[in-house]
Amino acid sequence: MIDKIKQKIVTRSFFKENDEQLHHQKIVFTNGCFDVLHYGHVHYLAQARQMGDLLVVGLNSDASVRRLKGEGRPVNSEQARAYVLAALEMVDYVCLFEEDTPYELIAAVQPDVLVKGGDYSVDNISGSNIVLKRNGKVCVLPFVEGFSSTSIIEKINK
Repeated sequence: MIDKIKQKIVTRSFFKENDEQLHHQKIVFTNGCFDVLHYGHVHYLAQARQMGDLLVVGLNSDASVRRLKGEGRPVNSEQARAYVLAALEMVDYVCLFEEDTPYELIAAVQPDVLVKGGDYSVDNISGSNIVLKRNGKVCVLPFVEGFSSTSIIEKINK
């Protein structure tokens, strides 16, 4: 079981090396920090997975999370966050990225569907141009109200 989980954590080069095999399937891509995994994350990932055959999760590295969220974040290391995500049945692959956006990772994965949660517009989702150029689909899923890693961390700190 542990080996199966670890095999789902891949590097960017995995997608180039397995391009032929992977692109016979509808690939869904999403990304995030997933610092403190909660109901909202799981609900969102389950919805994303229903949109295709494979779900690839781009995971912000520790340095990337720190730049985006500030000092004191992430609470959990990139290895721990990747392992927890990979253990979820609906997640097929987890790939870390160092940049502030997943643009380069999206270019490597070449997904058919790009999914983001929140109040984004298609125009301001990193990598949307890559997916749309391939006649793919970009979807924005609403947040599940009352769930965010930041609010959970704040609640714990009180």
